[in-house]
Amino acid sequence: MERKMKVGPKGQIVIPKEIRDKLGMKEFSEVLVDLKGEQVVISKAGPQSISYTEFFVSTYGRKLKQKVDLGKIMDEEYERNLLR
Repeated sequence: MERKMKVGPKGQIVIPKEIRDKLGMKEFSEVLVDLKGEQVVISKAGPQSISYTEFFVSTYGRKLKQKVDLGKIMDEEYERNLLR
């Protein structure tokens, strides 16, 4: 599915909607850009292998007014469950 696109003044290009839809790319999806000879190859980035804790802090932590120590919260919850 080859398409001819123009490079904007800031070096930006638009990935056509039908290609984004086919790859399941949403707004703010990450892509990999590589140079292979004379070709620029853009591919969908795979999911990062981060822990659930890191995911939670990176997505929800920005909305909180103070930092959250999830390790401490988990330790406290574990201790509470041991006392039951």
